Amino acid sequence: MDSAPSTIIDFRVRVPSSVRPPIAAGGEVYTQYEAVLDIGDGWHKSMDELLAEMDLAGIGHAVLHAEFEHGDYADALNEEVAEQVRLRPDRFSGFGTVSLEPLSVMRAVRQVERVAALGLKGINVQPSFFGHAIDDRPLYPVYAKATELGLAVAVHTGVNYSRRHPIEAERPVRLDQVACDFPEATLIACHGAWPWVPEIVAVARRHPNVLIDFGGLAPKYLGVPGSGWEMMRHFMDRLLRHQILFATDWPVFPHGRALAEWHGLGLRAETLDALLHDNAKRLLSPREEAVLT
Repeated sequence: MDSAPSTIIDFRVRVPSSVRPPIAAGGEVYTQYEAVLDIGDGWHKSMDELLAEMDLAGIGHAVLHAEFEHGDYADALNEEVAEQVRLRPDRFSGFGTVSLEPLSVMRAVRQVERVAALGLKGINVQPSFFGHAIDDRPLYPVYAKATELGLAVAVHTGVNYSRRHPIEAERPVRLDQVACDFPEATLIACHGAWPWVPEIVAVARRHPNVLIDFGGLAPKYLGVPGSGWEMMRHFMDRLLRHQILFATDWPVFPHGRALAEWHGLGLRAETLDALLHDNAKRLLSPREEAVLT
C-alpha cells in the first residue's frame, strides 16, 4: 500500500472555533449567513475534526486563514494561527489579518509587519464587511506593506450573504485597480467573484499576479449551463490554469464533496494538478517563485 503523504493543498480553511479567540459580536450577519449556508454545528468543529476530515479526504496541507469579522481581536487571532502552524508545519500554513473596525492605517500596517514576523504567508481581508471597497485608498498602505514584505493578499470578492454589506464593493474590477497599482503584489480573489465571472476572468487574464480561489463554493456549478460560471470553466482549463487554487473555506464546504465535484468536471489532468497542488505550492514557496510572469 502506498503510504506517501497526499500532495493536495486546500488553500483556504477557517480557524476552528475551539482555538480562535471568541467573536465579540456576530449579530444578524451570522444569522443571515447561516440561513443561506446551513452549516449548523459545523461552525463549532475542533482542530482534531479538521485534521480528521483532511485525512479522510486525502488533503495533505491546508492554509489557515485568520478572518477579522467583528470585535478587535485580529492580533490574538494572528498569534493563534501562527501557533497552529508552529505545532503542525507539515499540515498547515497560515494567513493573518488586520483590524478593520475601525480601520486605523498605522495599526493595520504594524499588524501586517507582525504577520510577516510570525512567518505567515499572507494576509486576508474582507473590506466590504466594514464599509470599504477593495480599492479604497485607506487600504493601500496595507497592500503596500504586504507586498514589500512578500506576503500575498487574499481579498473577499463577489457575493456575500450579509444584507447589510453591498456586494458592489467587491467587484473584480476594483481588484483590477489594485493590481494596476501594485504590479508586484500577489493578489488572491477569494470565492471566485461570482456573479462577476467574466470580470474576474478578464482581470486574471490581464494580471498574472492575480489568482482565484473557490472557497465556500460547490464546484459542480462550474459545469452547469446558465450558472454564470461557463467562462471560468473554459478559461481555467486553458489560459488561467496557473492562476487557480483549490479551497473549501472549511467548514463551509466539506473536503470530500469538493474533491469529488472537481474531479467530476472533466478538467484536463494538468489543470487538476495545477488546481489541487502546483499553484498552491508555488504560492507557499519563497517570493521569487510565487507568481508566474
